[in-house]
Amino acid sequence: MIYKKICRATFISRPNRFIAEVNLCGKTEIVHVKNTGRCKELLIPGATVILSKTDIPTRKTKYDLIAVYKEGFGLVNIDSQAPNKVVREWLMQQKFDILQAEYIYGESRLDFYLKRGNRNILIEVKGCTLEIDGIGYFPDAPTQRGTKHLRELTRAALSGYECYIAFVIQMSGVLKVLPNVMTDPAFAKALDEARNAGVKVLYLQCDVTENEIKISQS
Repeated sequence: MIYKKICRATFISRPNRFIAEVNLCGKTEIVHVKNTGRCKELLIPGATVILSKTDIPTRKTKYDLIAVYKEGFGLVNIDSQAPNKVVREWLMQQKFDILQAEYIYGESRLDFYLKRGNRNILIEVKGCTLEIDGIGYFPDAPTQRGTKHLRELTRAALSGYECYIAFVIQMSGVLKVLPNVMTDPAFAKALDEARNAGVKVLYLQCDVTENEIKISQS
């Protein structure tokens, strides 16, 4: 996934979860934050952030905030739309009879349904932006939706589907993602139950630069 028209800016503040104030070329600019999670350890005053300029002239904000340099670590992509896009690109490189996004199963809309021969595969994608001591953690804020999706995957696995939860690690150098038990014990419990039911966990490592994110290995 490649971003066009990117530039650097300095983070000032985040008035709400949708927008941020940045210093761009000496002026304060209001930008859209492409992640509604907390990102408190990333979006701190003075941090260097990466912006992507929009091509939509009617939009109130001219830029999207897509990535941030974390002090002592490196670049972290925080675009919440990126994980599904890079997984789709990755899956398109493989051979499947059917590849369908936003597949309705039960009471949820899961990210991907794949079919290859007799295999019926469901994949739910989660992006990881929280790093602590070289380990990724998910989520960075409680996610009822994520827990619901895990329970749907559990039911699907028990009914014969081949099921995966794929953690897209939106930074280079992190190899694994653990459940953030302190932040969301319900998600951690649902993940254990899903594994016990046969749901497999994928850790999708990424190469991340200022203008690109792509899956490097799994």
